[in-house]
Amino acid sequence: MKTLKFKLYNHKRNRYLKRVINVAGIIYNRCIAIHKRYYRMYGKHLNCARLQAHIAKKRKRIAFWQQVGSQAVQDICQRIEKAYQLFFKHHTKGVRPPNFKKVRKYKSFTLKQAGYKFLGGNRIQIGKRVYQYWNSRPIEGTVKTVTIKRTPLGELFMAVVVDTEPVPQVKVESSRVAGFDFGLKRFLTCSEGFSLDAPEFFKQSLNAVKKANRELSRKVKGSHNREQARLNLARKHEDIANRRSDWFWKLAHRLTDQFDVLCFETLNLKGMQRLWGRKISDLALGEFLQILEWVAKKKGKQVIYVDRWYPSSKTCSHCGHVLKSLDLSTRWWRCPECHAGHARDENASVNIKKVGSSTIGLGDVRPALPAIAV
Repeated sequence: MKTLKFKLYNHKRNRYLKRVINVAGIIYNRCIAIHKRYYRMYGKHLNCARLQAHIAKKRKRIAFWQQVGSQAVQDICQRIEKAYQLFFKHHTKGVRPPNFKKVRKYKSFTLKQAGYKFLGGNRIQIGKRVYQYWNSRPIEGTVKTVTIKRTPLGELFMAVVVDTEPVPQVKVESSRVAGFDFGLKRFLTCSEGFSLDAPEFFKQSLNAVKKANRELSRKVKGSHNREQARLNLARKHEDIANRRSDWFWKLAHRLTDQFDVLCFETLNLKGMQRLWGRKISDLALGEFLQILEWVAKKKGKQVIYVDRWYPSSKTCSHCGHVLKSLDLSTRWWRCPECHAGHARDENASVNIKKVGSSTIGLGDVRPALPAIAV
């Protein structure tokens, strides 16, 4: 499966799609209300099939609900059911049940087998209307779903999920395995002797974001000037997200071109965010790993994760001795057994490489060939 993203041309007919998204948000909130009422009355969870049947009857009586296709309505019910199942399974870990959403902030609706038709070139028919999109790449494979998504700026994008060809086999060379340690001062420290500093795009634009926030707070609620200030703030955040995403994609391609197997440590990013807050959000390691996994899968490379409880920083990469404790402020230490000196991040990356390579049957991997710093 692969998801392709296309931007729709700005046109006045796009207002219809935005109305459909608003109606989808109304239906979503009605489904949540029915779930809550059913639980209050009967003390148990409402079955997805019964909810779909109830919403189908309501949709026949409420005219403007019919703007949303029947399959899009079914998808809303299925997503709510999936969210509840995740809540039942992981509620002890802080996962919350789905809740009401503001209609103007509702983002998308999804069409599956019907409701759309590709007309060739850069045109797609949704319902009875034809829309144009920026055809930046060919759509190859069988189309499974089409999702229309609205951004905070009011722009519309089309996400197309297609079936793709089989993934190529991973060919591993012992000289092309690397371990990476994530840090606050250095984004990634590689076991091959180089490190990567994150640009911290939000920090670079912090003053502009603060100014846009102040201007928004001074505007009268409901006024045209407030809407313009909101769009200005949304534009600032979108620019930060786009620059960060561009840097992540380029970095992922460079690393996968350089290495066959990339080893990372599984981290509790939510816990780290509670400690360091905006810094962790700005570095966005989770987003980078998602992009890296996709690029690695496409190129036939492999991303391996080491258990978070493995003491990568406290273990000597020469003799394997494990320290009883190591403060976070200690950036350099000497092994009491073999007397080897270690920089904390570099030592952790070497240990992550050793453990990661052992999981794919390479054993104790020898040092790689000199790597080119990214």
